Order: sequence, then structure tokens, then C-alpha cells
Amino acid sequence: MSRLSESIARAFRGRSAVIGVPYGWLLAFFLLPFLVVLRISFSEMENVRFKDLLDYQDGVLQLTLKVSNYLFILQDELYIATYLSSLKYAAITTALCLAIGYPFAYFMARAKPTLQPALLMLVMLPFWTSFLLRVYAWKGLLGEGGWVADWLTGIGVDRLLVLAALIPAEGKFMNTPFSLVIGMTYTYLPFMILPLYANLAKMDLSLLEAAADLGATPFKAFWLVTVPLSKAGIIAGSMLVFIPCVGEFVIPELLGGPQTLMIGRVLWDEFFANNDWPMASAVAVVMILMIIVPVAIFNRYQAQAAERGT
Repeated sequence: MSRLSESIARAFRGRSAVIGVPYGWLLAFFLLPFLVVLRISFSEMENVRFKDLLDYQDGVLQLTLKVSNYLFILQDELYIATYLSSLKYAAITTALCLAIGYPFAYFMARAKPTLQPALLMLVMLPFWTSFLLRVYAWKGLLGEGGWVADWLTGIGVDRLLVLAALIPAEGKFMNTPFSLVIGMTYTYLPFMILPLYANLAKMDLSLLEAAADLGATPFKAFWLVTVPLSKAGIIAGSMLVFIPCVGEFVIPELLGGPQTLMIGRVLWDEFFANNDWPMASAVAVVMILMIIVPVAIFNRYQAQAAERGT
């Protein structure tokens, strides 16, 4: 009996350690910094320091929360437009990454086993180069005299982009919504391909054979079998692309223009140009809530759907 209890105790300690490590990581590197930013957002600056939220005087404990920053964000049209613009460009980038990445991941998963490591290396190869250098490279490619800009102009794509209001004039690709989306799509495409490939590579191909035996065409089998089974990869890749795109700063700063104002640039201006840390912290908290709350609701819905399925 004592051996059984010792085994149970060891198993419980092992399970607690396995669960506790990631929770401890989240607590130390997400929750605590978030609470610090949250505190600053409700504080008021006094020169270079922040007023304490709790004040104890004459036996009275007083909690003072400055909510004017949040009220200003909800009422100011510029901030609202910036949040919506960030969500729009993040959604467009995610859709493009999915449209480009899914066929590539599908090809990788169906390629010969001896060829798959080389294809996987090609996807990961851009990570060997500095992120900043890769973004700067697009300034040369899309700038005046860049070979990508000349090629797009030569085949008449710039005229279509002008009609779509993605560039202001023919041949003008830089500092436009087009250059911003191109830069973000190129940068975050591997984050879409890798989870899709991991999901598609594990798929049971006998299901496609069964669909073909039942009379399904290749496209119908793909749409009714492959796509639903790869839903987890689609969701994971979309989250890995969408979430960082919302708060992206470097790419909008280098490739974007006045028409591509995103919340990352606003955060930078509030922190370092205006030196208004409480306002910048409030902007950051609202951005985090815009991302985390829908993701949490979606994950809960997925968990409930899985429970109903079982």
C-alpha cells in the first residue's frame, strides 16, 4: 500500500512539474509584465515617475484609477481608425499567407520523403537572415529601379493596383498599402506553412482512397476530406500570423506610409515621441484585449465542440 501511495505521489509531482513549468513561464513573461503595463495605464505621471494607485493617509486607504486614457481611446476617431486598420491589414496578410502557404504545405506533405527535408529547409532558410535586413531588401526591390518594381510595371500590374487604390500612382510601390502587405506576407509566410505542413504530413491518405472509391472527384475529396482534417493547422497558422501582424511596428515603419497607420507605430510615438507612458500603456492593453479575448472565446468554443463530439 505504501509503494502504491509513493507511486501516486511521484506521478502527481511529475504531473505538477510538467504543468507548472509552462504556467510559470506564462506567469513570469506574460502575466506579470502585463500587470505592470496595466498598472501604468491607470497611473498618472509626475515628471519621471508614476503616482501610486494606493494611497494610505490618516487611516484611509484610497484607490485612484485614471480611466481618462481608456475613455479617450474609445472616443477618439484616430485611435479607432488605427485599431481597425491594424485588424484589416492583419486579416489581409493572414488570408494571403493561407492562400499561398496551403498549396506549398500540401505539396511538401505529398512530396517524396527524401525531398521533404530540402523543402522544409527552403521554408526555414529566410530565418537565417536578419529580419531587419529582409525587410530592408524589399525597399530596394519595390523602390525606384528595383527589379520587382520594374517587372510589375512591365506587365501592367501597377495600373490594376491604382484602380484598387493600393498605390497612389503607376510605378509608385513603396510606402503604400501594397508594399506593407507584401512585406508582412513575405515575413510571416513560414509561420503559416510550418503548422500546415505538420498537420498535413500526419493525415491518413487511406481516407482519400476511400473517398475516391465512393465516387468523389479529386477536388471534392480534397474539399470534403483534406481541408476539414487540416483545420487545426489552418487555425494554428492563422493565429501565428494574425496576432503578431496586429502589433507589427518594423514593417509599417519601413514599408508603410501615411495611409497605413498601424497601432504599433502609434505605440512607438506615445512611448518615445510624446513620452506619455500611461496613454501608451492603455493603447497596448486595449490591443492585447482585442487579440486575447476573441482567441480565448474561440478556444473555449473549440473545446466545447470537441467535448460534444466525443
